[in-house]
Parts: sequence; C-alpha cells; structure tokens
Amino acid sequence: MIGIIDYGMGNLGSVANALLHLGLEAELLTDPAQIEGFERLLLPGVGSFALAMDRLNKVGWSDALRRHCGAGMPLLGICLGMQLLFEEGEEHGLRQGLGLLPGRVVPLNPGAGLHVPQIGWNGLDYVRRHPLFRGVKEHVDFYFVHSFQCLPTDPADIIATCDYGSAVTAAVVRGNVAGMQFHPEKSQDCGLKLLSNFAEWAPEC
Repeated sequence: MIGIIDYGMGNLGSVANALLHLGLEAELLTDPAQIEGFERLLLPGVGSFALAMDRLNKVGWSDALRRHCGAGMPLLGICLGMQLLFEEGEEHGLRQGLGLLPGRVVPLNPGAGLHVPQIGWNGLDYVRRHPLFRGVKEHVDFYFVHSFQCLPTDPADIIATCDYGSAVTAAVVRGNVAGMQFHPEKSQDCGLKLLSNFAEWAPEC
C-alpha cells in the first residue's frame, strides 16, 4: 500500500490516477497519524518551498516523514517534493527543509537562451544505474516543470541528471529516500514504469 501525502500542494489526482492505472493500492493521507501501516510514501509537490514547509511543519508531517524514513521505509519525493527532502531552500528566503538529504535548493540558472522555469520534455543521463530505473533506457524524455534545482552535498546521491545549459540534478537516492525532479505521473509509459519500480523497491539502508 502506497500513501500519498496530501498537504494541499501536489498533483494528487495525477499521481493517484497513475498508481490506479498500474493496479497499485494507494490512499491519500491528510493526517500524519494515518502513516501507520503504510509501507511506502509518495510526497508530491507544486508551488514554493517556503509555503510547502510551513504546511508540512504546521500539522506535523515533517516529523512523521522523518520517523518513517528513520524506520527504513521508502519515501519518494516528486518535483517540489524532491526539493523538500533537502536541508534548506532559497525560494522566498532561506528556509529549512526536511533534512533527509544533505544539500540545498537554489534558483535554476541555465544561461543564455534557456528560460526559467524549465517546462517540457528533457532526457535523462544516468550517473549510475539504480533499481528505480530498471527497464528504462537512458536519454528517454521525462516531463519537467521547475524554477529551482537541487545541489546535493554528496554527488554520490545523484543517480540521474538532465542537460539544461548545464547538468541539473534530475533524480537522487540515499538509502530509502529518493527524489525525482520531473513528473513521472505525467511522463507516459516510462514514468509509469518508474512508479511501478518504486512500488517494488527494496532499498538497502
């Protein structure tokens, strides 16, 4: 059973429909107390880092997610949800994140000729192969919408990048905590394959 964290800032319908299409059992969770009994969690997100952290902190989601990960159970952050996994973000002033991954979130700065936000399809370059990408070829396009990028402290946490003027972190994994800057739920068959892989993922913590 996959729990989808509903804190009012995510593409919940798209994520839930993608999991339903795959025949996976999933439930929207609106209260941290509901986490008990869920083996793995999805943290979607659309909007600003600061507002998202305010909402997670206000109702106790932040501590609940840390406990879930501390117990060795899988968590996948999507788009803003991936950014929230890090220690701090610079959107609307410096703010503390969940601190599940070492690093920070900074403005996307692609250089001349490229717009911010990055909106649209972009191919992935694998830094290292990982079970989450099992059965997905390198350089396949995924759908991105973001104005900020993650800078992990440890490069070993990066499993995929995309080229947007320079290498941008596209996917990360540390132990049982994973993040995808793109939207797998909007990335057609390859995105569905990633979600299916997450449902079967047995991380080595």
